[in-house]
Amino acid sequence: MRYEGKVALLTGAGSGIGRATAQRLASEGARIFGHDVNADALAETASMVGDAMATRVGDVTDPEECTATVAEAVERFGRLDVLGNIAGIARSEHVLEVSVEQYRRMMAVNVDAYFFFAQAAIPHLLETSGNIVNIASNAGLMGQAYTVVYCVTKGAVVQLTRALAMEFIKQPLRVNAIAPAGVLTTLTQTYQIPEDIDFELMAPYTGYRGMAEADEVAGLFAYLASDEAKSITGSIHSIDNGVTAG
Repeated sequence: MRYEGKVALLTGAGSGIGRATAQRLASEGARIFGHDVNADALAETASMVGDAMATRVGDVTDPEECTATVAEAVERFGRLDVLGNIAGIARSEHVLEVSVEQYRRMMAVNVDAYFFFAQAAIPHLLETSGNIVNIASNAGLMGQAYTVVYCVTKGAVVQLTRALAMEFIKQPLRVNAIAPAGVLTTLTQTYQIPEDIDFELMAPYTGYRGMAEADEVAGLFAYLASDEAKSITGSIHSIDNGVTAG
């Protein structure tokens, strides 16, 4: 019961890593405020978690939605101890074919939302000696063909994590990130790759051990956001079956 009496705001709580994290933290005593753009998926997560979870449906690309979500979470539960920036999108594409709209959308979901949620949450997290856990990616730690924009966004998450950790290094706030490779979620199961790519270029980051389970990422999240990890801040934790090791 590491999270008894604590409140966690999790984006992307409707599926995948977000859902697994909501279930894991709730099982350890946390109250969860879950956010997702998919109302049906979010309701399904809430039914799994039970009375410990409240929800809000919205689009994280709207900065005002990020601010309002944090405010509602604090109003509902009276405090905020953990912010989990989990919502994200991914796509494989030829860089020369990326439209301005596609570029802006991925930046808005994967970077802007993380920033504006953090900006809104930090004053409350400072009051509880809380912390932020961002979901980055192995794509933020290595170059990958056919996912240039995605790599840009996840590299930004890595640096956002480190920079926030340093800005608040003398204050009671920790900021860390998890960098998974492939995880068995709806996102990866529906992931599409252009037919005419050179698969040899993708070989270095496909790995040899397959994908991780969402529960594994949730387990690492539960540790990093707990008081057991009180000395860990500004760290990027890979959970990638060795993809970035060599």
